[in-house]
Amino acid sequence: MNAVRRLSLVSNEVFAPMPERRAGALRVAIATQDMQNLNAHFGSARRFAVYDVTREEWNLVEAVAFDDVSDESGEHRAEGDDRITPKVDALKGCHLLFCLAIGGPSAAKVVAAKIHPIKVAEPQSIREVLLRTQMMLRTCPPPWLRKVLAQAGVAETKPSFEDED
Repeated sequence: MNAVRRLSLVSNEVFAPMPERRAGALRVAIATQDMQNLNAHFGSARRFAVYDVTREEWNLVEAVAFDDVSDESGEHRAEGDDRITPKVDALKGCHLLFCLAIGGPSAAKVVAAKIHPIKVAEPQSIREVLLRTQMMLRTCPPPWLRKVLAQAGVAETKPSFEDED
């Protein structure tokens, strides 16, 4: 059995579901080994930092930790030893997933859960990822993000080019 631990900021239940998403927020999961940086592949991530992100702010929703992770060798374990499904299940409700790498079968499971995976070429701070996400929300979001926002029910406001007097 794969052990999954959730650290929520407010909860009085032992096996609490993911907290409710803030209205108008995009829920973002970041693969991390240290809770400071985006520095893990999806399969080998020991933790995922989950944030609600709006144009103005971000809030840590929870940290999800896993004991059983891959070793990034690309080797698959025996049939029936699934380390990916528990991760996908734990991240359901997220809209974006940032990681250094994700394999094809894992990406397919993530996409099937309505989570958009984003591979980042180099490790970077979680703060940088959140700032970049906010910048995309504030400016003209790319088509793939507009689709995610529509599916998430997040109202997209178009920037105004009129003078504010």
